[in-house]
Amino acid sequence: MSPLALTSFTATSAIGRGLDATLASLRAQRSGLAPCRFETVSLDTCVGEVAGIDEVRLPDGLSGFECRNNRLAWLALTQDGFADAVAQRAAHYGSHRMGVFLGTSTSGILETELAYRQRDAQSGALPRGFRYRGAHNTFSLAAFTQRAFELAGPAVVISCACSSSAKVFASASRAIEAGLIDAAVVGGVDTLCLTTLYGFHSLQLVARTPCRPFDAARDGISIGEAAAFALLERPEGPLDSDEVLLLGTGESSDAYHMSAPPPDGRGARAAMLQALEAARLEPRDIGYINFHGTGTPSNDAAEGVAVASVLGKDVPGSSTKGATGHTLGAAGALEAVICALALKAGFLPAGVNTTQVDPELPVNYLRENRSAPVTHVMSNSFGFGGSNCSLILARVG
Repeated sequence: MSPLALTSFTATSAIGRGLDATLASLRAQRSGLAPCRFETVSLDTCVGEVAGIDEVRLPDGLSGFECRNNRLAWLALTQDGFADAVAQRAAHYGSHRMGVFLGTSTSGILETELAYRQRDAQSGALPRGFRYRGAHNTFSLAAFTQRAFELAGPAVVISCACSSSAKVFASASRAIEAGLIDAAVVGGVDTLCLTTLYGFHSLQLVARTPCRPFDAARDGISIGEAAAFALLERPEGPLDSDEVLLLGTGESSDAYHMSAPPPDGRGARAAMLQALEAARLEPRDIGYINFHGTGTPSNDAAEGVAVASVLGKDVPGSSTKGATGHTLGAAGALEAVICALALKAGFLPAGVNTTQVDPELPVNYLRENRSAPVTHVMSNSFGFGGSNCSLILARVG
């Protein structure tokens, strides 16, 4: 594939609003996970909740999109000058040449959960103010973003569990390559809701304490919420020495099991190999890998096998989910932004909360931060049902 530039990007999660706060938390090896106090949830677990979402107000004229998910989206979109960058590129290319490709898993389903508490006692009807189209509907996120920036190009939401907002990079790059658009807003947003918290708990996948990816005693995930966005476009003119490029994407669907990866990691392996081929790189070129690393015994074991078979056992890597929690449909975009920060800062983040790396896993897992110039990084995102995606980002200089 032809390289594409991430000319602007931003992220908001439990470890901070915007790039500066995110990088500061990563440098301090600070986790945003805390005992769950969300809504009426009574589970003994930790979550990565973003403070202040309820105080966010959507732009005038967009009240029909009111929900926690879109409030978090707007909170993130207004960080790091990202909104201004989108407006500038829309003026440059034309609004009809700007695409919107976003990922989420549950969108604004919390609004439906709250509405069900207010059903009419006699008829069971939902309250009149309930807005399925602007909230619960999966496409709500893209419709809101498109309307907020007055964009008129193609808009897509991908919802394939935890690889959703990694796959948007691949979809957007194909649209640019095909000449359908000149630039795209890509990213993902997912917020806490009762469905995911109780749902993952029912699958016995939720840890009581903050998650410990790749730890010998790992016992499950910690759910978080986040929003992350990037502006993806063809490079124009000479590139800055620290510009971040999307070099390759790889996608696979192993369909091994509804919620478990194949133990041999074949789906993950296929995605990584495809990303390397698209980027025209050799395994030895990758200087850091952001593991999908959820903290469940089966996921980390399968990913460890897959990474070792593709990149070998020595490439340094970590899972940042110990800091942010597993942000589900937003994880791919959030971790792509973290990889972009790693490239620009020459900084490899440690895996927070992991104290004893499982000796059975053939990985070089970072338990301490490392300062090192790195030019190529890989980010893995693997979802339920075997939906896998690997991204390769690079720094120009």
